[in-house]
Order: sequence, then C-alpha cells, then structure tokens
Amino acid sequence: MIGPHPTGGYILEELSVGMTAEKQVVVTEARIALFAEASDDFNPVHMDEAYAAKTAYRGRIAHGLLSASFGSAVVGTILPGAGAIYLSQTLAFHKPVRIDDVVTARVTVAAIDPESARVTLSCQGFVGEDLIMDGEAIVRVPRRRRPKA
Repeated sequence: MIGPHPTGGYILEELSVGMTAEKQVVVTEARIALFAEASDDFNPVHMDEAYAAKTAYRGRIAHGLLSASFGSAVVGTILPGAGAIYLSQTLAFHKPVRIDDVVTARVTVAAIDPESARVTLSCQGFVGEDLIMDGEAIVRVPRRRRPKA
C-alpha cells in the first residue's frame, strides 16, 4: 500500500504494475444530501426513508456514483495523484451502500502504456469484506519533464 507522493502526484516513470492505494470514507446523511445537490439526483430511494423502505432495498441507499467518487478521490489525490486526468471508467455495482457504512476505495495499477502515458487502474470498493463495486479506469499521467535543450 502506498501513500500520497511528496510532490502530490506520481509521474509515469515512478509507477509500476501492482502499486495500490486506498482511502476510507464514511457515508453520511450529509454526504448523500450534498451529492444529491451536486448531481441533481433526488431519487427517493436515496432521500426518503418511507419511500425507500417499500423498495427491494428496504431502506435508503447511497447513490452508486457517490461511492464511485471515492475511487476518484484516490486517483486524484494518492495514486497516481495530482496531474492524473481521467479518460474513462467502467463500473459494476454489486451491493448497496447505506448511511454510516465505511467504504474502502482501492485502486491498483494494472497496466502502463509508456507511449501514450496512459495507465489502467483496477478500481474496487468495499464495505467491510463485501465487494460493493468494481471497474477499470484509464488515466493519463504526467511524464518526467525533459530538460530544455
């Protein structure tokens, strides 16, 4: 497990397959409300306990993309960190996340393309030992700057 780079972000030449970073985030009522406001997604399964209690989930659940955004936090602040630019992301959701759950977002370097400076990241989210989501991200990472001639 790695931590944030002292400069804020790893450059392409510092990355290797298998590097892994994670972040734990508590899903709170406030986070759900702020995400609903930011995304304009006020689906009652996220916002209304009485409504959500009558669904297959038997209570409120967090937005799937709220949980996925914790993976984005790992990419943007730890691995690769500052300077990484998202190009694509796939996601599969496996279990719902509820208020007060602690989500562990884990990102692992799966492949590096030195020619394009693109890095493939395996992304997973867990609540305890339960896999709640997974997918793959492709990000562009800064290279070492070449000295001026």
